[in-house]
Amino acid sequence: MTKLREAALPALQVDELSVAFSRADGSAVQALDGVSLTVEQGEFICVLGRSGHGKTTLLNAIAGLNQPQSGSIQAMGQQISGPGVDRGVIFQRDAVFPWMRVEDNVGFGLRVAGRPRDEQRMVALAQLENVGLSHVAQAWPRELSGGMRARVAVASVFAMDPPILLADEPFGALDYVTRRQLQEVLLTLWQKTRKTIFFVTHDVDEALRLATRIIVVGNGRILVDMPTNLPVPRSDEQIASARGLELRHLLLHNLGLE
Repeated sequence: MTKLREAALPALQVDELSVAFSRADGSAVQALDGVSLTVEQGEFICVLGRSGHGKTTLLNAIAGLNQPQSGSIQAMGQQISGPGVDRGVIFQRDAVFPWMRVEDNVGFGLRVAGRPRDEQRMVALAQLENVGLSHVAQAWPRELSGGMRARVAVASVFAMDPPILLADEPFGALDYVTRRQLQEVLLTLWQKTRKTIFFVTHDVDEALRLATRIIVVGNGRILVDMPTNLPVPRSDEQIASARGLELRHLLLHNLGLE
């Protein structure tokens, strides 16, 4: 019964979440204002929004990196009070340690968790194979391109096997071709593991390519929350279908871009 109840729990439950920050002059900024949402297990959520409108603040609150003024957040039925092993985070800049070889970077979280060295190596090599980097396991990060370091960051999070993955514009600094390649890598891993992914992006095309559900945040509130109803994986032709064009128009309109 316990397993059945756990399976029925939402991955994330956000209720009336408000977060405010203070400016240098002492005035307050209301970053999030009464945000509520439910994320079911296995969803691939993309969160869109203009700069400064709350999308990264929402992700950081779910990650346990900032404290709300009011409201609550639960992950797998448990109240969030700080970072936890149930939520892995991929940041805007890859968090790859330059003094560690690639394999050791990917296995670092397992090392901190006290897992045996043989297990660290086995898991790290398996995840490097999943992201296409088996051939650089013993390389130093300085020897890798930006796209390869991004793959290392993805492999490092999947090595810890959290049920929930949070990503804050992880591919935003990459060129178009590399970004598309990393999107395909992440989609393949999501299809294989069915983790819950909460992915912040400023790129409408990226959201249309990845998401099973898209949320638009504006002025600290949720403006749009809707399923894409597009197949996964999806081709350029499917994104350009009537449904894809309808979604694009709605997203651009709510972002104030048309």
